[in-house]
Amino acid sequence: MSYKYLGKINSPEELKKLGHKELPELCKEIREVLIDTVSKNGGHLASNLGVVELTVALHRIFNAPDDSIIFDVGHQCYVHKLLTGRYEAFSTIRKENGLSGFMRPDESVYDPFITGHASNSLAAAFGICKANEISGNKATAVAVIGDGAMTGGLAFEALNNIGGSKSKIIVVLNDNKMSISGNVGSFSKHLKKIRLKPAYYRFKRGTQFFLKSVPLVGIPTYKLISSIKKSLIRQVYQNNVFETMGFKYIGPVDGHDIEKLETAMKIAKTHNSPCLIHAVTVKGKGYSFAEEQPGTYHGVSAFDTHDGLVMKNSKNFSSVCGDYLCEMAKNDNRVCAITAAMAIGTGLDSFAQKFGERFFDVGIAEEYATTFASGLAAAGMRPYFAVYSSFLQRAYDQIIHDTAIAGLPVCFLVDRAGIVGDDGETHQGVFDAAFLSTVPGMTIFSPASYSELEDCLKKSLTFSTPVAIRYPRGKEKTPFFSDSAEFSVFNNGGKIAIVTYGIISSNALEASKRLKESGILNDLIKLNQIYPTSEKLCSKLCEYDKVYFFEEGIKSGSISEHIISKAGLKNYSITAIDDKFVPAMSIDVAHKKFGLDCDSMVSLIAGENNG
Repeated sequence: MSYKYLGKINSPEELKKLGHKELPELCKEIREVLIDTVSKNGGHLASNLGVVELTVALHRIFNAPDDSIIFDVGHQCYVHKLLTGRYEAFSTIRKENGLSGFMRPDESVYDPFITGHASNSLAAAFGICKANEISGNKATAVAVIGDGAMTGGLAFEALNNIGGSKSKIIVVLNDNKMSISGNVGSFSKHLKKIRLKPAYYRFKRGTQFFLKSVPLVGIPTYKLISSIKKSLIRQVYQNNVFETMGFKYIGPVDGHDIEKLETAMKIAKTHNSPCLIHAVTVKGKGYSFAEEQPGTYHGVSAFDTHDGLVMKNSKNFSSVCGDYLCEMAKNDNRVCAITAAMAIGTGLDSFAQKFGERFFDVGIAEEYATTFASGLAAAGMRPYFAVYSSFLQRAYDQIIHDTAIAGLPVCFLVDRAGIVGDDGETHQGVFDAAFLSTVPGMTIFSPASYSELEDCLKKSLTFSTPVAIRYPRGKEKTPFFSDSAEFSVFNNGGKIAIVTYGIISSNALEASKRLKESGILNDLIKLNQIYPTSEKLCSKLCEYDKVYFFEEGIKSGSISEHIISKAGLKNYSITAIDDKFVPAMSIDVAHKKFGLDCDSMVSLIAGENNG
């Protein structure tokens, strides 16, 4: 489709030439492209619809790429991409060899920093700010962070450091009252309180601006008022947390009014110290289905643009886990569930409704969630922390220090384990088996079917030490059932063994059958408990002339390497992800690329054993 404005904008410079009367039509065009593209490719829709005017204003007032604009989490950077020369390629977003769904410096000079996990923008922007100061660069660093991402500990660590500095850095708080699930905690309540008294802040901001503009007497008068306001104004209004931490606060500002946003940004640029602009937006703005269901349309699969119907996966590993956890909670009042702002994504929304007093959404704070779970366990509860594999990486220190050293029975429900597909490098769950298997006392299960997942959940209650149950994104492929065995043997005879676990067990089972049909006898050994390695498994593997390992994870520190070392195997082959990150591509394409699909398994083994 040809657009009057969007198709002609190849950089922010063209955007700045438009008059304010032309901008509403541009914003309408942007929303049309967002809805059309995400309806086909899937992706983050509601968050991007909510920042259209905000992003337009940012690129009209600041001078990217000289000025660095970092979006946090980064899933709301689609509009930014459309305005920075990537409109023609936008249809490829989240596809193999296409645009990333997040900021990528290797994709564009307008992307100053990699984003993908929440709460890192402030620290990164402050680092860029200090580097600019050291080099004498007058450019501005801007961090655009959502109220959900602001709940992460890393964001508060950065606020503490930035607020105590005298550096010129601008933080734009995109306050849409949502992260993925609804926001929680005192910070969310604080923002609500600020939103309820905008008149005071408008008066305060206007008075400051006016007094500073009055010759001779303006600045001294402003300083006098500032010196007494702490003892006087606080009796009527409490300063907000940002001012207390050392920021100049501007807001709340209507995040869908470009002229007001531009005015706020111009004021912020006049300050030579940390400044925060509080923009209030509507997640899903301009598309009724997304406005009404911002959680559903946060990260969405393909959908029909006319009726908003999402092509949903009904039953999947996440929903099965959440449903069975509810069954456990009915029979055991010690069972608690924890999420880091991902109740819907991890299938815990039903648990939250049925067992609200034992459900805890801690915000985007995986480190805190782990230590909080450890505290619950120390007091006799049985906590289950459901978290995406790539997000659990943040809690590695707490897993070791707060959970494992004390041997506490915390169960980590590691969702999206393995290759997840189109979100790319930042979201692939290929490291959890390697890093969790370094933790003494940790037991790791990797079910390949719904029945096995339920069996692992049931078994986890019998442990008095930490447990991790890792399971893939999406649906089961083969209804395996391990019957609580540490590993299962599918016996075709012969002196060749195929060893694997998780969702690619289905590929290995088919490969084993095809090899047998071609005359290459083999056994498939499917691991259910992948760590620690048992003596029984070691003894079994030593019966074979050669063992082929296939692992949907990073090779270095892999389960395969643990087994080989303990069993003392001499003749083996490991097919895994070797020293690289997995870019955006479909799961099936990734399996083929890394030799984890059925055809690749057959080709490797047949190539070495024919004749």
